[in-house]
Amino acid sequence: MITNSILISILVGAIGIMIGIIIMIIAGRLGISSAKAIAKNTIEESNIKADSIIRQATLDGKQQVYELKLQAEKEIKEAKSSLQNSENKLLRREDTLNMRDETLLSKERQIDEKDRLVTSKLTNLEKMEVELQTRIDNQITVLEKAANLSASEAKAELMEAVEKKSEKDIAIYLRDQEDEAKAKAAEKARNIIALAIQRYSQEETIERTVSVVALPSEDMKGRIIGREGRNIHAIEQITGVDLIIDDTPDIITVSCFDPIRREIARLSLETLMRDGRIQPGRIEEVVEKVTKDMDENIMKIGDEAVFKLGIGKIDREIIKLIGRLRFRYSYGQNALQHSMEVATFAGIMAAELGLNQTLAKRAGLLHDIGKALDFEQEGTHIELGAKIAKKYKEHPVVINAIESHHGEVPATGIIAQLVEAADTLSAARPGARYESMEGYINRLEQLETIANSFDGVERSYAIQAGREVRIMIQPEKVNDIGMIKIAQDIREKIENEMTYPGQIKVTLIRETRVNELAK
Repeated sequence: MITNSILISILVGAIGIMIGIIIMIIAGRLGISSAKAIAKNTIEESNIKADSIIRQATLDGKQQVYELKLQAEKEIKEAKSSLQNSENKLLRREDTLNMRDETLLSKERQIDEKDRLVTSKLTNLEKMEVELQTRIDNQITVLEKAANLSASEAKAELMEAVEKKSEKDIAIYLRDQEDEAKAKAAEKARNIIALAIQRYSQEETIERTVSVVALPSEDMKGRIIGREGRNIHAIEQITGVDLIIDDTPDIITVSCFDPIRREIARLSLETLMRDGRIQPGRIEEVVEKVTKDMDENIMKIGDEAVFKLGIGKIDREIIKLIGRLRFRYSYGQNALQHSMEVATFAGIMAAELGLNQTLAKRAGLLHDIGKALDFEQEGTHIELGAKIAKKYKEHPVVINAIESHHGEVPATGIIAQLVEAADTLSAARPGARYESMEGYINRLEQLETIANSFDGVERSYAIQAGREVRIMIQPEKVNDIGMIKIAQDIREKIENEMTYPGQIKVTLIRETRVNELAK
C-alpha cells in the first residue's frame, strides 16, 4: 500500500510538472506574440513621426532660405545706396576743389600783377631818392660855403643850443611840478589827518598811577598784616608784589613792575576783604582763583578789541597779548587804548588813500604788542613785537610797521608810514598822556644841551616827544668819519646823565651846500 501510495504520488508529481511545463510554453508563446504586436505598432508610429519631422524640417529650411535671401538683398541694396552717396560726395568735393583751384589761379594772377606794379614803383622811388639826395648834397655844399661850417659842425652847434634851452625849461618845469605836488600832498595829508581825528571819539585815560587798594577801616591793615606778618608775607610771596603799608589812612599801595601781577594782587586783596577770612591757606586759594579769572578776562578783552576793530582771524596767543596790554601804561596812557586808537587812525587814513583798511588796522593794533612782554623779557618793545609777529607768521607789512613805527627801521610801504603817523597822533592828542610839563620840557632841554655841548655841532632838535634827537653838524669842522665818533660820544653821555623810558635815537646830519649869486 505504501509502495502504491508512493508511486501514485510520484505519478501525480510528474503529471503536475508536465502540466506546468506545458502552461509555461503556452504563456511564452502568447508573450512573444504580444511583444511583436507592440513593436510593430511602435515602428509604425515612429515612421509616421519621422515623416512628420522631415516634412516640418523641410518647410523650416525653405523659410530660413527665403528670409536669408531677403536679408541679403536688403544689405546689397543698402551697400549700393551707400556707395552711391559716397560717389556723389566725391563728385561734389571734386567740383569744390576745381572752383578753389580756379580762384587761387585768379588771385595768383592778381598778386603777380600787383608785384609787377610795386617793383615798378620801387624802381621809380629809388631813382627819385637818388635825385633828391643829389639835390640835398648840392644844397648842403652851398650852405657850408655860405656859413663857413661843415654839416657836422652845424649840427653839433644846433644840438648844443637846443640842449641848453631844454635843460633850463625842464628844470623850471620840474621845480614847478615839485612845488605843486608838495603843496597838494601837504594839503591832502592835513585833510586826511583832520578827518581821522574828527571821526575818532575815545574817552581819555583815567587810570594813570600804580594800583591802590582802599580799605574799609584802619583795622583791616592789621588783619592783612596778620600775626607776625604772616598774612602779608604770604600775599607778597604768592603774588610776587610788594605791599606798602604806611601812615596813609585807609589805603594800601601795591607795587610791582609787572602790571598783571599787580592787578592780580589788587583783586585778591579786595576779594579777601569782602570775604573777611584772611589767612595763608585762604590767600593761596583766592590768588589761584583770581589768576584763573584774570586769564579768562585777558582773553575776553583781547577778543573784544579784535572784534571791535574788525580785523579778522588772529592767533589766540596774540589775542592773549592784546588783552595784557589793557594793564600796561606808558606815561599814564593805557597801552591797549593807545593801540586801538592807532589802529583806528591808520584804518581811516588807509581808507581815504584807497589802501587795505583791514591790514592797516591790524598793523596799528599790533604795533606795540611787544609792550605786553617788555617787563618780563629782555629787549625793547619793538624787538619783542617783531619777534612775536614773525613767530605767528603775521603779514610782512605788519612786521615792518612794528619795526619802523619809531624810525629804527625804514618803512617799506605806505601802511607802515600811516601807522607811524597814527602812533604820533595818538600820543600827541590832548589828554592822551600824562606827564608834568616841567619834567617834559626839562628832558627835551637836557637832550639838546647834551648834543650842543660837542664841538662841531651847529644845532640840535629833540623830536618825537624826546625819543629822538636830530643834530646838524658843521661840515667844515667834522667829516663823515668824525660823525661816527660824535654820535657814539653823545649816546654814551645821554645814557650816563639822563633817566628816560625806552630808547632815544641819535641822528646826525651833515650837509654841504654850494651857493652862487648871479648879478
